[in-house]
Amino acid sequence: MPNTKPDLFFDEGGVCDACRSAELKKNINWESRKKEFENEVVAKYKGKNPGNYDCIIPVSGGKDSYYQAYMIKKVHGMNPLLVSFEVTTKNDVGMKNRENIKKAFGCDMIVFEKNPEVYKKMCLRGFRDVGDNEWPNHLGIFTVPVRLAVQMKIPLIIWGENSQLEYGGPKVSRMKNVLDRRWLEEFGGLLGLRIEDMIGYDGITKEDLVSYFYPSDEELKNVGVKGVFLGYYFKWDARPQVDLMKKYGFSVKEDGPVEGTYINYEKLDEDLEVIHSYLKFVKFGFGRATDHACTDIRNGRLAREDAVKLVKKYDGKYPWKAVKKCLGYFGMTQQEFDKITDSFTNKALFLTDAQGKFLRDKDYNLLKRYADYGSGLKNPVTPKKESIQIPL
Repeated sequence: MPNTKPDLFFDEGGVCDACRSAELKKNINWESRKKEFENEVVAKYKGKNPGNYDCIIPVSGGKDSYYQAYMIKKVHGMNPLLVSFEVTTKNDVGMKNRENIKKAFGCDMIVFEKNPEVYKKMCLRGFRDVGDNEWPNHLGIFTVPVRLAVQMKIPLIIWGENSQLEYGGPKVSRMKNVLDRRWLEEFGGLLGLRIEDMIGYDGITKEDLVSYFYPSDEELKNVGVKGVFLGYYFKWDARPQVDLMKKYGFSVKEDGPVEGTYINYEKLDEDLEVIHSYLKFVKFGFGRATDHACTDIRNGRLAREDAVKLVKKYDGKYPWKAVKKCLGYFGMTQQEFDKITDSFTNKALFLTDAQGKFLRDKDYNLLKRYADYGSGLKNPVTPKKESIQIPL
């Protein structure tokens, strides 16, 4: 991982949190963790809420959602309520997977369909102000299930992986098993923007934002709401989980990898998530292909030299398909899109001309200032003659 990743720390040996976490996972007694889950979660909550559901599982219809539903309903025999926050833009694969998950595991599901006008305004502000077009989605997926837990008096929420453990982050967050308000505000991807900041923006009222507010501490305490990461109790590894979930009808992208990476089984339910990943690339110099390659290295599926080749081939390429859909969603031009994206692009990582405009290659991809992540940012790149600058 590059040292530009936020909240990623390297120890005195030059090893990052994510690799230390991977080492830790190899030494965890997963059989003991399984028993811990059975004693502290299943035994405590299964059938203990008469006339109600045992727990809530937040789902999108993706690979993690399937695995969560499988583990809770099929393996441990609990009675979950699936709760899905509607995606920004729907696609066929995503809708097929979401519809199938309730049939595959025999679960009830509630789909929260947002006010599209208010939601789009928040998406646009997130894009312009903090460089995240999916900002309200990242908030809603964490607030709506919790609000329903309070309103329906369902005390247990079972989340999937702890991203801080899988991809690196402060030790306190990596070792934490509970997802609460503090975790959401620090690690939920809000980028310093809070829901209160949306009140008054482009006519948005507080009443428009009811479902995006996290319940009060008193409300949570009255119901005893607790959110736990399934990845704390069971070793999280996407590839074998995907192979298993295919047997239950989970569909992958059959016509090639997802834009911006080399895999075909993640971020299938939301096309504009690709833009979110591209924005991460322009800010920090790495995207989803790097995340996936690092995970595959840690799990022994890729040698580093092969992973570097994949990253160079897929990471950070200008996402033409997703950009086209984004322009249609926001009703903006490519020039407007590029102007916003460029405002978040890191000039310490990407080449510019004498006027400070970003240089691009013949395929319109940004040019990195440094040769590769392994260079330690010591090998500046000389612009190639074929590099171009398209004026906005």
